[in-house]
Amino acid sequence: MKRTTLPRSASGVRWDGLALGVDGPDRPPLRAEVADGRRLVLFQGDQVVLLARRATHRGVHYARTGRYTSPIPPLRAAVARTYRESSADEDAWLARWAHHFATALRESANGPLHDGGWQLNSGLPHQWGIAANWARLSQHDPAIGHITWFGYRDPEEDARDMLPLRQLSGSGTARVKAYRRQYREGVLPPVLLWWVSGLDTFLVLDGHDRLVAALAEAGRPHVLVLARERPDQWATRYAQPLISHHAEQVTGLERVHAACAPLIETLTRAADRRLGRQLHELTTAPAPTWSWPLPGGPAAWDALARQHAPGWHPDTDN
Repeated sequence: MKRTTLPRSASGVRWDGLALGVDGPDRPPLRAEVADGRRLVLFQGDQVVLLARRATHRGVHYARTGRYTSPIPPLRAAVARTYRESSADEDAWLARWAHHFATALRESANGPLHDGGWQLNSGLPHQWGIAANWARLSQHDPAIGHITWFGYRDPEEDARDMLPLRQLSGSGTARVKAYRRQYREGVLPPVLLWWVSGLDTFLVLDGHDRLVAALAEAGRPHVLVLARERPDQWATRYAQPLISHHAEQVTGLERVHAACAPLIETLTRAADRRLGRQLHELTTAPAPTWSWPLPGGPAAWDALARQHAPGWHPDTDN
């Protein structure tokens, strides 16, 4: 695995994440297999972890099976304290955990990494607005539910912008209590999410109990997001129109406000910052998640649904 620190962002964040160049495998243990463009099944090895079906243009119905296993080995409290004590600031601390997760994922026998470019990013959940859903997640986490897209935000479904892959533990369980203590000490490790474009949501790869612990302490967890990386050519292609528009905008400002040089300078700096943010978003925007054909197609998916989620009827509108 080749690792590269991502560029500094235009917003002033000193550390954005890691770019990972992964050499194999061609087909990972944790993967999405699809049938007819509407049916998806998430496998971990030969275990069915999640079934999803798009019944309408509004989103997808899903059913968890309870068979998910984290690809990250348990995180020791001593390691968490060491990482915090040895980090100069929050960026260094997040970078330390990003390297830790990257190593664990590369060595895992049940993770999602496959051949190609990836990113471990610290900014995507904040850019995409799931922060407002944290507080409700522990109260609304059904094993069978609906991921709502676009503007059809049902109050009972907003938390589906992030989907745990197993049932969340109670806030009073022993493991969550231990993590709550880490949260109060300021050493709780980040939660690891995985962006899956076919579901248009973040899946919790590791840190279900850490997530509950932070929420139980009326806080919010730090997160790192794993996503496929777009090729450099993509960013280069779409950057040029943004740069051309910026140049035209600055020329227009200079023409309209020719009599007020200080105003031109202020407006130009604002336009420069906006361009910087746009270019930064191009370099960190995730690529679509790879998926593989499900052998047997829709009939095979229907059989898996009957086996793992009996009584589930995902073909109704929602």
